Amino acid sequence: MQATAASFLARPLPWPRRSAYGAVAVHGGVSPLPPRLRGVRCSMSLSIGAGSSDIGDSGFSYQYAPVFRRYRERDPYKLLGVDRDASEEEIRSAKDFLVQQYAGHEASEEAIEGAYEKIIMKSYQHRKKTKINLKTKLLKRVEESPSWVKAFLGYFEVPSMDIISKRLFFFAFIAGWSIATSAENGPAFQLAISLFSCIYFLNDKMKNLLRASTTGFGVLVGGWIVGSMLVPLIPTFIIPPTWSLELLTSLVAYVFLFLGSTYLK
Repeated sequence: MQATAASFLARPLPWPRRSAYGAVAVHGGVSPLPPRLRGVRCSMSLSIGAGSSDIGDSGFSYQYAPVFRRYRERDPYKLLGVDRDASEEEIRSAKDFLVQQYAGHEASEEAIEGAYEKIIMKSYQHRKKTKINLKTKLLKRVEESPSWVKAFLGYFEVPSMDIISKRLFFFAFIAGWSIATSAENGPAFQLAISLFSCIYFLNDKMKNLLRASTTGFGVLVGGWIVGSMLVPLIPTFIIPPTWSLELLTSLVAYVFLFLGSTYLK
């Protein structure tokens, strides 16, 4: 009996196995571990591929675009950092610079572009309103003017800028031609071309050759009379020595022919 007990005591004990639930598995059942021997359990949840479009397959964002600090500013001038009296070129330069600095951040780019569009639209509406007010004031003054003034203004019209620029270029060319050939001969030939051109332009509007010819000739005579009265009043040191009295008078006549062929109805 003593030998049996001694052999049992000399027998090595089995090493306990830890279960997944913080207990020790031994022969004959499961024995829970004391609290001080239980291990710390950790859990971690990793979501791969979730998130917004800015996040890639690895779950991390690679977008490091700078954020414009004033992109929430409501005042478009303060947002762009320009004065209220700044020119359109200065405003455009400020917009381009900010867009380049904060490229990649969608909210910043939209705020900068939106502020620029607001300023440009406001400027356009102001110019349009000023133009309409000026036109309204002129029409109001014409309506309040005497009847003879209304009748006189009824002979005139304002054509398009394309017509004005073309006629101005034509008569300026005639004037330059007269100045270039003033040392050789007088401006009689150039005056004749200007008169016939004025009659042609007037007939295109009046659809009456006789009336257009009479009006064109009257414009030439009136311009020549006014020129002959104004030229002697010009100081001689201003006039080049090669310019004659006839040339200076013809230059005034060219101005009258341009105005008559352009603005007369």
